[in-house]
Amino acid sequence: MANEIIINMDNRHNYCVILGGGVGSRFWPISRQVYPKQFLDFFGTGRTLLQQTFDRFRKIIPLENIFVISNEMYEDIVKEQLPDIPAAQMLLEPTRRNTAPCITWAAYHIRAIDPEANIVVTPSDHLILREGDFLESVLRSLRFVSGHKKLVTLGVKPGRVETRYGYIQIADDYEDGFYKVKTFTEKPEYDLAKVFVESGEFYWNSGLFVWNVDTFIEAVRQLIPELYAKLAPGVGVYNTRSEKDFIRENFPYCPNISIDLGIMEKASNVFVFLGDFGWSDLGTWSSLYDAYPKDKSGNAVLRGHSLLYESHNNTVIMPHDKLVVLQGLDDCLVADSGDVLLVCKKESENAVRKFVNDAQIKLGDDYL
Repeated sequence: MANEIIINMDNRHNYCVILGGGVGSRFWPISRQVYPKQFLDFFGTGRTLLQQTFDRFRKIIPLENIFVISNEMYEDIVKEQLPDIPAAQMLLEPTRRNTAPCITWAAYHIRAIDPEANIVVTPSDHLILREGDFLESVLRSLRFVSGHKKLVTLGVKPGRVETRYGYIQIADDYEDGFYKVKTFTEKPEYDLAKVFVESGEFYWNSGLFVWNVDTFIEAVRQLIPELYAKLAPGVGVYNTRSEKDFIRENFPYCPNISIDLGIMEKASNVFVFLGDFGWSDLGTWSSLYDAYPKDKSGNAVLRGHSLLYESHNNTVIMPHDKLVVLQGLDDCLVADSGDVLLVCKKESENAVRKFVNDAQIKLGDDYL
């Protein structure tokens, strides 16, 4: 299907920006600051989350139009895992300033290359089970934004009540599957999420965005003027000075704000394309447990050797050459990575960041 799409569509103005600079602290201790989750192979496929994301979009986006945003400290890892991506297509942040600044930088960079660019922005840690349906949704969205001054996000039909995702309420049908966004709600409590799902008006917010480059930059100008002013190239700035020096000088002073809070929740021209393509945001241990095959007792053993007795509904991930023996353990996370062993109740996964902070305070950065 993807090959047919490439042949039948003129996609030279289509670009992809992969966000690959997060630290993945919720997956500690497997995900570390020096080697976070996007660079890991959680499913034993031989391809990391970043590589799988690249593989997916390469089917519909020309290689020369795929850009990766990451942090300077991950430059060597990105080069190792994505050897087909030239250095010129790696945008390396000198410091972390959330998603709005890095996406805005990418937009300016791409507009300097192609003023007609249509861009899909994707995290590097999503699971897509029905890839053909997903790629068709992306292509339809790229076609839509090329002819409409709209900001598009992909919405996913909820299959269950879920409190780990944001929700999008849809308004009237605008055009063939694209709906005006009425409201955004971030990670509601269970009772409210249940009302959302039962209403049929709410969809999960996938965090995947599609827009024309000019439409997006105009939204930044209107809604985050301090960011627009800080990164706006001005007349000829990209031609008269090093872009890398420009970013090093200005990026650390950009507002620390997410693209959702800064743009998507405020703009009046936000639309959603409704999809159903087996999507999961691998943002927490629970989401990974949900996506992984389990034994007859509900245990998900992601890696390593295991002998489990009277143990149920656990998430277990060990070094490849290590054996874990569990007896009488239920609903727990057991994660062993080098110098850290974490054992906690699965319901305590929101406390993982506290564990990380406490380890840093008491022991320094050695275990981060």
